[in-house]
Amino acid sequence: MYACAKFVSAPALVRRSSRVLCQPLSASVLSSPEARTEQARPGAHRAIQTSAAHWDIDTAAKFIGAGAATVGVAGSGAGIGTVFGSLIIGYARNPSLKQQLFSYAILGFALSEAMGLFCLMVAFLILFAM
Repeated sequence: MYACAKFVSAPALVRRSSRVLCQPLSASVLSSPEARTEQARPGAHRAIQTSAAHWDIDTAAKFIGAGAATVGVAGSGAGIGTVFGSLIIGYARNPSLKQQLFSYAILGFALSEAMGLFCLMVAFLILFAM
């Protein structure tokens, strides 16, 4: 009984404002001095620290975005295959147009490869520049 009376009538508890007295006794007396000073200031607001969760969400979003941007590389490969497949079919049908068909095929290859490289560049920008 003596211990309870001594605990309740602690001088620190008596000096507290009415706002702090409305809190549970364990939160009022057992809190650290830094927390007591933050509670005593009416204008002090503590922000929720979510840096670890925020970093995880950002990293996951980067990986998802980079994966979605990399899908264009598969389209580039399909485009190159289509270009050279059409070159073979066109050469088989008319061998006299070999030089003109080959120049068109190289142009198609270059444009298709450029699109694949642009997709890869966007994926790397998402991963490392943001």
